[in-house]
Amino acid sequence: MKKILLVGNPNVGKSVIFSRLTGVHVHASNFPGTTVEFTEGNMLFRGEKAQLIDVPGTYTLDPTNMAEEVAVEMIENADYIVNVVDATNLERNLNLTLQLIETGKPMVVVLNMWDETAHRGIEIDIKALEAELGVPVVPTVAVTGEGIRKLVEKLGQQKERKRVTGTDATRWHQVGHIAHSVQKLTHHHHTLRQRLEDVALTPFGGLTIAAIIMFVSFWIIRLIGEGLIGYIFEPLFEEALMPLYMKLSAALQGHPFIHDILIGKLFDGSIDFGQSFGLLTTGLFIPIAAVLPYIVAFYLVLGFLEDVGYLPRFAVLMDNLMHRIGLHGYAMIPHMLGLGCNVPGLMATRTLESKRERFIAITLISIGVPCAALQAMIIGVLGERGLVYVVVVYLILFITWLVTGTVLNRFVKGFSPELVLEVPPIRWPKPGAMFKKFWMRSKGFLKEALPIVLIGVLIVNVLYALGIFEWIAKATAPVVQRIWGLPPEAVIAIVIGFLRKDVAVGMLTPLNLTTQQLIIGCSVLAMTFPCIASFAVIFKELGFKRLVSATIIMLVVAIVMGGLANLALSYAM
Repeated sequence: MKKILLVGNPNVGKSVIFSRLTGVHVHASNFPGTTVEFTEGNMLFRGEKAQLIDVPGTYTLDPTNMAEEVAVEMIENADYIVNVVDATNLERNLNLTLQLIETGKPMVVVLNMWDETAHRGIEIDIKALEAELGVPVVPTVAVTGEGIRKLVEKLGQQKERKRVTGTDATRWHQVGHIAHSVQKLTHHHHTLRQRLEDVALTPFGGLTIAAIIMFVSFWIIRLIGEGLIGYIFEPLFEEALMPLYMKLSAALQGHPFIHDILIGKLFDGSIDFGQSFGLLTTGLFIPIAAVLPYIVAFYLVLGFLEDVGYLPRFAVLMDNLMHRIGLHGYAMIPHMLGLGCNVPGLMATRTLESKRERFIAITLISIGVPCAALQAMIIGVLGERGLVYVVVVYLILFITWLVTGTVLNRFVKGFSPELVLEVPPIRWPKPGAMFKKFWMRSKGFLKEALPIVLIGVLIVNVLYALGIFEWIAKATAPVVQRIWGLPPEAVIAIVIGFLRKDVAVGMLTPLNLTTQQLIIGCSVLAMTFPCIASFAVIFKELGFKRLVSATIIMLVVAIVMGGLANLALSYAM
């Protein structure tokens, strides 16, 4: 395994760059025979796992203390060196840089805190500095991830060089010459755009902006999605396809099994596209008329936020929280998508680099992120009894999400590399590029999701015909009654949740449940199996083995957390 060292003066941002490059599993150790502590972890380098070490801060390779002695010994055994330099104090840092260059080790110089140079009116000519040093120079902003990807690329291109011997006197003379020739100081006033970029990354200002953007985004998504459904897709099915399907239904009356597979159940002698569950009815209606409109709206808004340069900033804000559950800041994006529709949220986990991260993210979205349709039903059903009870459901789901993520982070094996994330400047997007990306995503959804939803509907119909669902309802009755405190009739609604969770919540209303039972019912429905479209996507993304694992986790979490919530509410209400 290659050994890569982060070397630099104290307080130049090495630890932040270290966290950007490594996975979530890192550990601190004492150097053998000393009390000097260093941090090590793993990163992806040239397609393979490499060891990354955050060397104790040092000003020189002529040791004056134990920490610097350890640093020198580590450097002797390094394969590659990343020299982290404070770009706002170039002259002070260059002495160590020149000493590291003299070792002949393959290295890259990182000008960290690059954003601060602009704020302070410092201009550094990168190409001139590279010419003076003879090694690649990469500007970075460690707190946002800007430049980190380029750093890894440049490091991978380096080869061993000849060791050079220098003296302190000539080195300090060279430091002065380099600083004078590549650096210029000017006076600079912040632009409005720069102020917005800075505020968007601060905890208070950033979260405030995030809340506003999320509210506006979901309002636009709902407006577009409902508009497409109401004015285009529902009329297409109800007016154009319904007459054809009713003729086919009449022709298949003598073949009930085929009728149930293709058309599904009739309600008052007519087709209900949301509940009939035939291949040609619900099988086409769910992905095309119920999901695609929101997918279209999401991809339009998502593409805009991506091209404007906001999403990476949101990911940086969420990074600390997501690290606690074994993920990284960018994993919040699939979660956001899942709040509209779980299908695009689950598909968006492809942006995560490791199988471990994708498994954790998909499982958490399935358990703790209710889709827009489910949320609408929860708000409609529970909101009549008081909005505080709606808040209780969301609180239960958030606690479940956090606890489950923490446990999965501890026990799910595998490597979680840091997602190298660039934070671009805020800019106005180009409509042509944005539309092209939107079209490719929407087309990709139909191509991938439609076949697996149809297969899923077919399997469910066969299970219904064979009486498997009724057997499941009877087998789970003890859990539903004793642990969750729900009446036996609620079992049917929970099983139906596998098909349509919003419909399942609606089936709870005629059962005359207490407020506590309704809270538990809504919470458990959100935690258990995702809808059939999402379930099919999980199979596509994870494969059968990990699908089974995720399903077992969902069931255990729903049983345990549903039971604990029922117990807690029994004391509180």
